[in-house]
Amino acid sequence: MLSTSPTRAAIASRIQPLPPEVVHLIAAGEVIDSLAAAVRELSENALDAGATRIAISLWPEHWRIRVADNGTGMDRANLLQAAVAHSTSKIHSSSDLWKITSLGFRGEALHSLAQLASLEICSRPKTPNKAEPESWRAVYNTLGELALLTAAALAPGTVVTVSDLFGRWPARRLGLPSPAQQLRSIQETIYHLALCHPQVTWQIEQKNRRWLTLSPGPTAAHILPQVLRDVRLSDLQQLTAPLPAPPNTEGAKGTLELVLGLPDRCHRQRPDWVKVAVNGRTVRAPELQQTILSSFGRTLPRDRYPVCFAHLRISPDQLDWNRHPAKAEIYLHNLPHWQEVLAGAIQQALNLNTANQPNVGQQRVDRLLKASEARGGYSASRTVAPAPNSTQESPPLTKLRALAQVHNTYIVTEHPAGLWLVEQHIAHERVLYEQLQDNWHLVTLEPPAILSQLKPVQVEQLQRIGIEIDPFGEGLWAARNAPALLAKRHDCADALLELSCGDLQTAQVATACRSAIRNGTPLTLPEMQTLLDQWQRTRHPRTCPHGRPIYLSLEERELARFFRRNWVIGKSHGI
Repeated sequence: MLSTSPTRAAIASRIQPLPPEVVHLIAAGEVIDSLAAAVRELSENALDAGATRIAISLWPEHWRIRVADNGTGMDRANLLQAAVAHSTSKIHSSSDLWKITSLGFRGEALHSLAQLASLEICSRPKTPNKAEPESWRAVYNTLGELALLTAAALAPGTVVTVSDLFGRWPARRLGLPSPAQQLRSIQETIYHLALCHPQVTWQIEQKNRRWLTLSPGPTAAHILPQVLRDVRLSDLQQLTAPLPAPPNTEGAKGTLELVLGLPDRCHRQRPDWVKVAVNGRTVRAPELQQTILSSFGRTLPRDRYPVCFAHLRISPDQLDWNRHPAKAEIYLHNLPHWQEVLAGAIQQALNLNTANQPNVGQQRVDRLLKASEARGGYSASRTVAPAPNSTQESPPLTKLRALAQVHNTYIVTEHPAGLWLVEQHIAHERVLYEQLQDNWHLVTLEPPAILSQLKPVQVEQLQRIGIEIDPFGEGLWAARNAPALLAKRHDCADALLELSCGDLQTAQVATACRSAIRNGTPLTLPEMQTLLDQWQRTRHPRTCPHGRPIYLSLEERELARFFRRNWVIGKSHGI
């Protein structure tokens, strides 16, 4: 048995058997292996039929499913062919395999269901043939052939009922997960489809009781808060951008729909909500998922992962669906190009420019570094310096205006949408960290810094990040160079000890943290404004390299609500 499903698209597009040469090209596999697989195939059929409302009823203990939709429906001729093996209206020749635009194309799901269960389809086309009854009820035998066809009363659309799934194959039920696990798989399947098709209403019942409802929305950003209960719409950033064509290709342009959780307020314990979809279906794309995780590097707290849904709508000739029976994996041509585009889109979405502002208010560092936060001896040489020349194009500036300092710690900032409180130390830390990433510069130490009690692994780590270190006696080593930001500091030796406890990225974070201005340091208005301008030009301005939020947003609309500026003056005075 092969993969997905025949069609209920348009009446003008007839269901017909595929030629043998096309059948041999289609990837074979067991398409119906669980209740979730049956729900997936029938739901994809409904989406291909243009449905805007899908109602699913589940009776797990009876192995029974009913999927009803308001799609285009099927007439009598299509019902006759619907469950025949390799019958579909979505492709007709081998060349169609390289330009697939539907969710299904193999024409095997209904035939598989007919073999594994009792299959019944009731359907009424939206453009009925007046020479025959408008709606029909069809029952199929185990070969997918029509066993009974009678007239039925039905609204336009289709209702597919699958009863006693695997009843003829009881051994197949033994290895399946428990009903609770299967329900979780069904829930995840529906979530994935809803994110890819946010305009659809989903109503799911279990044992004749309402179990799950997903309301439609203009974008996936309106679906995600319904799926993740601890996520609000204001926690998300949405970006829709055109996709440039890969090099040496024509007509391969598309769009990228990106919904991501802002790293200063939305993250998870596991990377379970790093999702990638291509042309209407969520797929396993390890390379693209790794690109997403890398793009959030040093923006989240320790051992936390982003919330991100990336939907690529690209030309069908850029991918091959014919790889996995359930179409959960694909071959994506020009993969490095799509990785680069995705990384750039995430960086754009995380910027602070006005176009990306949300609607409402908004790895690891060694223990020695954390302990150094309490010391006061590092503040003498910390200043806000002009940014070095950078070859990278800076994002556009939002109109931020420094107003004052609070406790020599927070910069009060006027923003076009309200007020921001910016924590000066971690804002400066983000600036310095990205400068170090772009220009990790080591300078010679005269005299060298003397380190003691280094373990062999620490010596190796210093050498890996470019520090020249030689034995200088028993238990002593001489470091002959250091990062430029630390070279002239009296605590350079202590800082080098911290750098020996992590990789290059950790070393850069440690250097930035030690070099940033301390909280409690007074700043002039020009210094505050310079820091704000540098900070908002960074690639990831929402959080510091440790994942802490840098600013608190007080939006004008929330200020107006708090001060009740929308009250009618007469009523508020009791007039």
